[in-house]
Amino acid sequence: MPTIIRRVTAALAIGLLTATAAVAQDDGWKHGLSLFGEVKYPPDFTHFDYVNPDAPKGGVFRQATVGTFDTLNPFNLKGTPAAGTGLLYDTLLSNALDEPSSEYGLIAEAVKYPDDYSSVTYRLNPKARWHDGQPITVDDVIWSLDTLKRSHPFFNAYYRNIVSAEATGEREVTFRFDQTGNRELPQITGQLYILPKHYWEGTDAQGRQRDFTASTLEPPLGSGPYRIKEVQPGRTITYERVPDYWAADLPVNAGQHNFDEMRFEYFRDTTVALEAFKADQFDFRVENSARRWATGYDFPAARRGDVILQTFRTANAEPMQAFAFNLRRPKFQDPRVRQAFNYAFDFEWLNANIFYGQYERTNSFFENSELAATGLPEGRELALLEEIRDMVPPEVFTTEFRNPVGGDQRKVRENLRIATQLLREAGWEIRDGRLVNTQTGEPFEVEFLNDQPDSERILAPYVQQLARLGIRATIRTVDTSQYRNRVDNFDFDIITAVFPQSLSPGNEQRDFWGSDAADAVGSRNVIGIKNPAVDFLIDKIVFAEDRESLVAASRALDRVLLWNHYVVPQFYSPDIRTARWNRFGLPEISPDYGFTTSTWWWDAEKAASIRRGS
Repeated sequence: MPTIIRRVTAALAIGLLTATAAVAQDDGWKHGLSLFGEVKYPPDFTHFDYVNPDAPKGGVFRQATVGTFDTLNPFNLKGTPAAGTGLLYDTLLSNALDEPSSEYGLIAEAVKYPDDYSSVTYRLNPKARWHDGQPITVDDVIWSLDTLKRSHPFFNAYYRNIVSAEATGEREVTFRFDQTGNRELPQITGQLYILPKHYWEGTDAQGRQRDFTASTLEPPLGSGPYRIKEVQPGRTITYERVPDYWAADLPVNAGQHNFDEMRFEYFRDTTVALEAFKADQFDFRVENSARRWATGYDFPAARRGDVILQTFRTANAEPMQAFAFNLRRPKFQDPRVRQAFNYAFDFEWLNANIFYGQYERTNSFFENSELAATGLPEGRELALLEEIRDMVPPEVFTTEFRNPVGGDQRKVRENLRIATQLLREAGWEIRDGRLVNTQTGEPFEVEFLNDQPDSERILAPYVQQLARLGIRATIRTVDTSQYRNRVDNFDFDIITAVFPQSLSPGNEQRDFWGSDAADAVGSRNVIGIKNPAVDFLIDKIVFAEDRESLVAASRALDRVLLWNHYVVPQFYSPDIRTARWNRFGLPEISPDYGFTTSTWWWDAEKAASIRRGS
């Protein structure tokens, strides 16, 4: 998934960019918008509470990423984009991480929209500039919307309800929508990355016309806090802080973007990356392996305090990480087959033997939030589900969804018996030790597509359990570029997918589960769901008129997705596990709704005290 789109997805995961009727009671200009009533910060605020406004500037912040890259343009499907490209660009609005669903002006200094949510108007900041000194204009905004929608299915789906963008003043741009009553539309435009029209319509150093739809290693023109300093394709990319960054002193940026350089080092393997971290080849890593977190950080620098291990938590909904089926494959069409795969997955054994007891099983697409379906449906949720009773599994009304529980041989044997029965009911039976289709004799074979070698230790026990059902499962680990290409084109059986959620879901649900996205190359509906009941509930979320309606619709959607067995839920940890070399300062306050290093700064005294060598 492109870096820019990951940044947009991350924004969704922390509950950004939805409006409320309380905000739109008049037609006046607003400095910020929030789902939950009035925004926290007044028009004259100077900085967010979770930053140090006096943080010094300087130093280098080195991070690592696994894989490779071959393009600096993250806005199309060509190539694998470099890490950190989001540092180059500003958006119309900027999110606050200490209040849910709130944003404040960045390129746009103010915003307004009518009570029926039929349009939104942004007034651009007159100081907004590209790195070449040219002003950011309304034409840039209009061109960005049109170009992004043409160039990538994600943006086309996410902004599909914006039917036009037009200049309505010298520094004003109005987006008009094809519907009314969608409370999210006036603000999801605030996520829009603004791109330089004059740059992309110009020529490069060799006089060649630039092509926005192509991959490129030419450092692009941006407007953000950093620009590209050095590129070694597939190995490293370095960004330097823009000394005259136009928005450096805006309240949304005060105390942030403090490092003179941001460097991303590339490694082919996570094990090699950890050893490089221990050797002080980069400064900071988020650890996603329970095994490495438990056993990999007992080394001299950590013991003496030169390396700091610290966990962080946020108040966000946990993402659904799961084995996702490709429903475009006929063998996965029957939900009983998909349910059987869940009965074959022994999370409890994995947690005890591989994860050091650090994970919990995911039971919801909105885990750890009020949006998660619990118990049996009632009230508004039940009323919604009654409207589609004939289109959803009957268990939606009668049974609370829970994953099978394993962990010991007795439970595992019982789970496999249930799985065998489900497969038999779906038209599959064991012949000569292999599961075959009773009508065609076709054996059941499945490939787990993977781009993380570390994941093989999770997949291998699952493959063994599936073999006990007569299913021949294989693991195919490919490089990042091939993996991305195959997923974008839906060329897989099963992948591990992550579906981040916010506390205020909206239009992104269409891209996750909507029928229109199922056949769009590069969409996030990797499963291929085409379900009118799901489409109905997505619309109920998008057009929810109040918080209670949004919660009811989200719970109903959660319940319907779960009982259709579109995925085998995996696991989550509420902790963000981090390790860093102790050469940085951190603000006293950590924001509730997002983890960020953009508020950290270089601490010269700490850096000087670090002992060199092992």
